[in-house]
Amino acid sequence: MATIFKSFLNNDVATTRTLLHEAIPVTGTIVSGTYTADANIKNYAHGMFQSIYDYPYLSSSANHIIDVTVGFSANSNLSQSSPNATAQQAKKINLYNQMAQTLVGYDETGTLREFDRDGDLSGGTKLKEVVFLNFARLLSKDEIKKGSFSIQFATGNLPGNRIGGTPTTTVPIKINDSGSVTDYRVNSPAGEYGILYSETGSQVGLIYYQAGVVVLTGAVFGGDRKEDQFLGGGFGPPASGAYATADERSNSTSYDAFMTGTAGSISGACDGVRNCLQTLSFNNTTELNSTIYFCRANHNEYNYSSNPTYLNSSKLVVKNKSTDMPVSYITSVGLYSADNELLATAKLSEPLKKTPTNELTLRVRLDY
Repeated sequence: MATIFKSFLNNDVATTRTLLHEAIPVTGTIVSGTYTADANIKNYAHGMFQSIYDYPYLSSSANHIIDVTVGFSANSNLSQSSPNATAQQAKKINLYNQMAQTLVGYDETGTLREFDRDGDLSGGTKLKEVVFLNFARLLSKDEIKKGSFSIQFATGNLPGNRIGGTPTTTVPIKINDSGSVTDYRVNSPAGEYGILYSETGSQVGLIYYQAGVVVLTGAVFGGDRKEDQFLGGGFGPPASGAYATADERSNSTSYDAFMTGTAGSISGACDGVRNCLQTLSFNNTTELNSTIYFCRANHNEYNYSSNPTYLNSSKLVVKNKSTDMPVSYITSVGLYSADNELLATAKLSEPLKKTPTNELTLRVRLDY
């Protein structure tokens, strides 16, 4: 136990912040259910989302990586006029509202805001029918690194070749958060978020970096790519029949039919999303905060020890005669509270010799 305490001065304490990044690649084979009978895909009795594992989820070595679900706004045409939206309609609206409450919040009147494709919460085009990808903390850590997210889906370019089916012509859709390193939004209760773009520059969704959530417009996944003809954008010039007609919006090949899933189930729509995902990658971020303490031992300090072995018959064992200089060996550093309670100790790799002829500065770092 120390008997002499030395207080830190302002110049003796410094703080640092380090961001550690890890590349996370997720292949489509894992997400689509690479094991027999989708053993790594877990459906729940409530039927509100699917969980994806990197190994059969009944195994003790399985890691939960992504949750997938779909939802639409109460203002969506699906909730107002589509006959296909009857099954689980309330759950789909509740899912949309729950995610919007967490990620978008309420306006000044207390009304729940809808997801907006360009982050302009007071106006702009709303994303009313969306797919949610919720990444487990195991993957995203403290946040997803801005500008590193990329995902690619394979979908058909003709009505009837929509996601979940067997397309005769495959049109890969590449989506990323290009430019978000400097161009990101902060008007979300969940932190910072960026806009997701197709390779032709269409705004197709949002990515919430700290929350680890991706929101994609459902128009990405309809073979007809119908949501006001893909929000006025698209993936380049549409091929013949690339967009559904008004009549096709009510049949089984339409964008509405995808959002309602197989027989109207959420799990059916989630199956469609998974089966068309080809690649997914991003860099996660671990924020490492450190406090650095510079423990300074001046020439006239810490030259003696309070260790009982320092004395033998009331004599200093390191002295042969009284005129010899005192010598001590520093082996550890203790950090104490204001009332002298030991809070942390740091061990040196080897003892450091301390005499009145030298001074030492020991750098102690606490990471958290």
